[in-house]
Amino acid sequence: MGINKMMKQVQEIQAKMVRLQEELGERTVEATVGGGAVKVVANGRQEVLSIEILPEAIDPEDVEMLQDLVLTAVNEALRQSREMVAGEMSKLTGGLKIPGMF
Repeated sequence: MGINKMMKQVQEIQAKMVRLQEELGERTVEATVGGGAVKVVANGRQEVLSIEILPEAIDPEDVEMLQDLVLTAVNEALRQSREMVAGEMSKLTGGLKIPGMF
């Protein structure tokens, strides 16, 4: 394979990666815990976009339970987001692990 052909392929992959990053920023994942008491939405940039808490989940006598639910939902949404990004990157790179990407 000539160096010019290889450079062209690298440039094509870079352009696809830029498009993928933009697309993943628009895609979302949702995690709910506590039977739907807490819902967290995150995007492919691992940014939390929203947190919804049902009023009945708020018990002034048990604040720690609500804190645990929120923490669990946030961590699950971020895990799903990372999984979504890894899956899309794997498709793009054919499973090749590229250090420093995402």
